[in-house]
Amino acid sequence: MPPTHRLVSASLVFTSPPKPRIIPGPRRPLYRCRMASTSVFGLKESSLIHNQAYIDGKWVDAKEGGVIKVTNPATTEELGTVPELGLEETKQAIDAASKAFKTWSKTTAKTRHDILMKWYALMCEHSDDLARLITLENGKPFAEAKGENAYSASFIEWFAEEAVRTYGEIVPSAFMNIRNVVVKQPIGTSILTPWNFPSAMITRKLGAALAAGCTAVIKPPPETPFSALALVELATRAGVPPGVINVVTTQANVNEVGREMCQNAAVKKVSFTGSTPVAKILYGLASTTLKKVSIEAGGNAPFIVFDDADIDAAVEGAIASKFRGTGQTCVCANRIYVQSSVYAEFASRLAEKVAAFKVGNGLDKDTTHGPLIHERAIEKVQKHVDDALQQGAQVLLGGKRLPGIGSFFAPTVLSDVPSTALVNQEETFGPLAALTKFETEEEVLRMANDTPVGLAGYFYSRDVGRVWRVAEALEVGMVGTNTGLISQAVIPFGGIKESGLGREGGHGIEEYMNIKFIAFGGL
Repeated sequence: MPPTHRLVSASLVFTSPPKPRIIPGPRRPLYRCRMASTSVFGLKESSLIHNQAYIDGKWVDAKEGGVIKVTNPATTEELGTVPELGLEETKQAIDAASKAFKTWSKTTAKTRHDILMKWYALMCEHSDDLARLITLENGKPFAEAKGENAYSASFIEWFAEEAVRTYGEIVPSAFMNIRNVVVKQPIGTSILTPWNFPSAMITRKLGAALAAGCTAVIKPPPETPFSALALVELATRAGVPPGVINVVTTQANVNEVGREMCQNAAVKKVSFTGSTPVAKILYGLASTTLKKVSIEAGGNAPFIVFDDADIDAAVEGAIASKFRGTGQTCVCANRIYVQSSVYAEFASRLAEKVAAFKVGNGLDKDTTHGPLIHERAIEKVQKHVDDALQQGAQVLLGGKRLPGIGSFFAPTVLSDVPSTALVNQEETFGPLAALTKFETEEEVLRMANDTPVGLAGYFYSRDVGRVWRVAEALEVGMVGTNTGLISQAVIPFGGIKESGLGREGGHGIEEYMNIKFIAFGGL
């Protein structure tokens, strides 16, 4: 990877970063971070706002005095700052987690269940404030942010229940005097998360880790740290002991922090969500000590509409999949293939629906879609639009950045997009629906699978035979058949090929456990 390459979809970026938003300061005692103005956030309970990192049960500042500015992408207003931590603080966090692991891993499953359920209840109780934080940092509409908080809390509830279901087994022995027992034991972990779901990507990992008996060091993205810190505040109120959860905030020092989290021998498991190039770097770093790794990397999801589909349902599914989070989700439809006989009808109806979107500040009640996370995201969407147009695509709607303050891009629908266009080759991560025509099932499956990644795929058809054929033929880890929404706490979430390793949600608690066999002899 060239040293200047920066991956906008990843929370951990091993590159030479652009000028960081860092305010240097002299070496001073702890607890010196500039306080975030509670009036900026407008929360019902301002104690959820923390502008310090969290290590070993203490709220801490950076030893070198630097801070990271966090801004609202809809208004460019500064929300506050968090510490720019470095290698020394990261080692302290890992040491704290390692020490706490000795006791937390010995707690009963019922104890962990009860604490997690208290945390779940607190997330529900403070749903409005947690959603508002998500909207302020990430930009997504408030209703969508409330949906994310509910989704986030569902992981805590689900894994609380999984904690008491981590059964071992008795394996019949071939020998009279031996009994074979298999048990599951916690590992210990590092967690690195992205900005597009600042709450849910943490709880999907952290809920499983804590339920299994692991402790954790979390590196949230610099764009959305306040949501992570609010979750930790509630976890502490729920009874999670000091050292069990640690949060390291960083931006300019991300290379050394990430390297330490992946290579430190005390860390036994690394869980990462972000881009495929960054995932490969982390995988290599973690391999130096052969750590257990879970990776949810980039996607390039196909969305296929066959001629026997319910077109109205397909349009609604495409909107739900493509434009949720303003197109900034790893499982959103990226390549939309429509069979030629229904192409014009689908394109017309989709453009009509998208034209009704209300783009703006996520806190405005009429807003349906918010801003992109930053300028680099705007630039990538524009690059994909321009490339498609140069190759013969037509603009049905949008196609440009919206004027004014904030990183807003007009919801866009392009028709006649060739398969060679950039939007069909790589993940856009923005509000761009690119429509490509196909003729046969065999042709569209070939195009859909012609990518090195395989996270999610979607298609609409009312032919039961085709439903089975296509669902089995798509080279992805998750398939939405006649639905544009697939994410749930109870399902195994993850991809194949270069979209990652392991599964989160569902029985993902086992990703945070080691299997131990014990042979009892002399019986």
